[in-house]
Amino acid sequence: MDRICTDRVYSGMPATDLGTEGWHKPWSGGNGGSCVEAMRLKDGRVALRQSTDPDGPALIYTHLEMKRFIQGAKAGEADFLLA
Repeated sequence: MDRICTDRVYSGMPATDLGTEGWHKPWSGGNGGSCVEAMRLKDGRVALRQSTDPDGPALIYTHLEMKRFIQGAKAGEADFLLA
């Protein structure tokens, strides 16, 4: 699992530059294969990519940003996205 140095990781970079191993589909389901894939980086940040475009851009979030997002989603604060 050879990944690039995390000081060269930036939001919008090609997801393939992060390597092919270590991506997980924590939110997959009966959606026809279109889901978000996540990778935890060595420095604790999280990379997200679209499973249908694995060569496309990766969005990079800090540990705190992901924690707050997940807490907010659990509390219903993102429900407006489904309305």
